[in-house]
Amino acid sequence: MRKPIVPIFLFVFAFAFLGLGFLLSQQNQEEAKFQKVMDAYLDAYWKFYPTAATMAGYHKYNDKLEDLGENNIEKHHEELDLFSQDMVTKADKTKLGAESQIDYDILRNALDLELMRHENLLPWQYNPIFYNQIFMDSLRSLLTKEFGPLDARMKAAIERAKAIPGLVKQAKANLQTPPQIYTETAIKQFPGIMDFYKVDVPKLIEPAPAEMKSRFQAEWTKVVAALEDYQSFLQTQLLPKSTGNFRLGEQAHSRLLTLTSEFSIPAQELVARANADYKNLRREMFLVGIPFYRIMYPNINLEQLTTQRGEEEVRDAVIQGVFDKIKVEHPTRENLLDRDKANVEALKSFFEQTKFIDLPDTGLMIEPMPLACRGLTLTRLLAPGPYETGGTYTVEISPLPVDLTDDQAKDLLEEYNNFYSPFWAVRSIYPGSFVPTFFTQKSGSLLRKLYPNMPLLKGWPVYVEEMLIYGGFGNYDLRQRLNQIKSQLKIVMDFQLELNIHQAGMTKEQAISYMTKRGFQTPAEAESKWNRILLNPCDAAYPYIGIQEIRDIEKDYKKMKGEAFSQKEFLQKLLSYGALPIRHLKAKLAQ
Repeated sequence: MRKPIVPIFLFVFAFAFLGLGFLLSQQNQEEAKFQKVMDAYLDAYWKFYPTAATMAGYHKYNDKLEDLGENNIEKHHEELDLFSQDMVTKADKTKLGAESQIDYDILRNALDLELMRHENLLPWQYNPIFYNQIFMDSLRSLLTKEFGPLDARMKAAIERAKAIPGLVKQAKANLQTPPQIYTETAIKQFPGIMDFYKVDVPKLIEPAPAEMKSRFQAEWTKVVAALEDYQSFLQTQLLPKSTGNFRLGEQAHSRLLTLTSEFSIPAQELVARANADYKNLRREMFLVGIPFYRIMYPNINLEQLTTQRGEEEVRDAVIQGVFDKIKVEHPTRENLLDRDKANVEALKSFFEQTKFIDLPDTGLMIEPMPLACRGLTLTRLLAPGPYETGGTYTVEISPLPVDLTDDQAKDLLEEYNNFYSPFWAVRSIYPGSFVPTFFTQKSGSLLRKLYPNMPLLKGWPVYVEEMLIYGGFGNYDLRQRLNQIKSQLKIVMDFQLELNIHQAGMTKEQAISYMTKRGFQTPAEAESKWNRILLNPCDAAYPYIGIQEIRDIEKDYKKMKGEAFSQKEFLQKLLSYGALPIRHLKAKLAQ
């Protein structure tokens, strides 16, 4: 019988299929290796930061507290060096799938950031606020987050309570010469920590069984005494020696900004863009302000004044003169939070009517920020932990500090006047970073939830803010337009201040003068911003970096789409990938 002839293309197909199978097998092996390195690193990280682990929804170390003794810190540093080697020797990025390559880059960056924390930042030596956060969150994360039965959470809380006096002792031994602003802020926060332990904790444990409650109370008494002693230490011992430099310096600050931003635009170009934007925005404010100024100050001849004083000085006088008239419309100290909530409702209504963006149905709660968390930022977003499958979103807003004088309080209320506050609400409350965080939580990758790209989280709401005024929000009120441009100018100046303070030695007097005279900010606002830039290195730069990156991505996307470009579709697609590192987000949108 004649043998059947097998077509040659079947042999080719068979070899190709076998080759593909081999490649897939190799990729699967590399994926498994990378997963093993990632799991090992994260477990070691959470073991070193067990309070943060509980906050994230990783509950393996719920009964542990941070051990910040010298030996344990050194041990973790050695672990980091080993993991850094493992990233090279045990996981080959080139053999990973496309999505895992993104996660590889995120993990590599996170590891480098943690190494920098051990080699340069050393928060356990130079930042008493670092300990405040542990003291506050260690028990609160167990007693307020209902991730399991109260009995189990109470058992873990008892173990943590036993360890708190030891951590207090370590804090007193570790802290050396922090910057003065760090210690002052920690001291201001501490009454809130004591209120939590003395007032809130007894209420939170009330439903627990009597025997367990008794065991906890025995430890709680020791904790309160230890914390009272630590509060005295901050005031009488640490504050007098808090003479450390608040500036990171050019090299450390540049590295930290790179690691936390992963921007793709060269730093020099960002600086050049900021300088150009600063001039253009001030010119635009002048043009918007002239008609108001002529009505508000009819007896002043602007042409003659320009001849006498010069264009730049007159520009400042016109803009500031208009702000002086319109900033008087502002809330009181007592109804400030209610006004912010009303702004959010107005924004939600506007978005629903215009339909130019689809926002998540998930509710967003708005609450006052606890005293123990104040001083670092004006708002903070509390989101479900990266390991958690559900949960609520809350934006906490810092009330005006109680120690402000009447003039300082009036200054801040005028800064956040009724024409400026809607744009601040867009950036800081809703949609704020809540919306990009929500979509990042849905991205499916643990590492992307753990380490979102901060410029994208902070830059996205700036993009939305710009859309509002052109979309008719506020019925084209030019007073709002003037304040919206001021909001943009603040973003530019924040970026400039961030670099000039931490890298170039700008003094407090120079910074406040720049903000008040060139940025038209009130003295109390300028003082507050100075403090926040010192306390949160890099944070002030994120919004500007983010909006510049998004604008560049939009330009490329427009070229690709041509006449089919839709701003709404662009925004939704931008959000759909979560807050990825910039270069990876660009690649995905270019597909």
